[in-house]
Amino acid sequence: MSDATGAWIGLFSGGKDSSWAVYRALERGFDVRRLVTVHPSSESYLYHVPETELATLAAESIGIPIVEVDPEDFDADVATDSSSQGDAELEPLEAALCELDDELEGGVAGVIAGAVESEYQTSRIEGMCDRLECDLFAPLWREDPLELAEAMLEAGFETKIVQVAAYGLDESWLGRTLDREAIGELEELNEEYGVHVLGEGGEFETLVVDAPHMDRRIDLEYETEWDGTRGRIRVTDARLSG
Repeated sequence: MSDATGAWIGLFSGGKDSSWAVYRALERGFDVRRLVTVHPSSESYLYHVPETELATLAAESIGIPIVEVDPEDFDADVATDSSSQGDAELEPLEAALCELDDELEGGVAGVIAGAVESEYQTSRIEGMCDRLECDLFAPLWREDPLELAEAMLEAGFETKIVQVAAYGLDESWLGRTLDREAIGELEELNEEYGVHVLGEGGEFETLVVDAPHMDRRIDLEYETEWDGTRGRIRVTDARLSG
């Protein structure tokens, strides 16, 4: 268990990396009191983009209240000095964390992040935590991708691919379960085309529909959109089972 007192906040998209980070924090006994999802309006270097609205269902299944952040609605004056460092994308998240620090008993003790290899993402989150004077828990950072994939499967994570954008990933990958067969094929694509096994380079995005820390599975109905080189699922209905 962390020695830090106060609340832990999970940066959460519903994708495999942020879900795994929150799962590991709960395993270690962290007092995770909020999840925070930022809904970027278009392409983002910092945030997981597709189907972030489903994070609310995932949070309900996990049983942790979620704070949804719309970049268009935040007050830049609430954030600290992120804009001067060229981190405008970080401002709405930092503003939300500042508000949670005031709102929650004991303040914000730390932030949970699912970064694996992205220096861009991690350095900015570390800087934000320094400004907020809180800890950072990043259990995936610099871990072996294949070992992480195996650990997720062993734990019982059911993960769907919701977006692809890489040579070698065709329309058949949309909605596919990230199981051992898929991981094996991604290993081959890594050798042939350099596709990252966990999609760390943006080759694909995911949604965790079931996991040990979720009370109910997310059931999806969706259509696929494909432009010949990249595509995504477009969810038409989503609900928690049971």
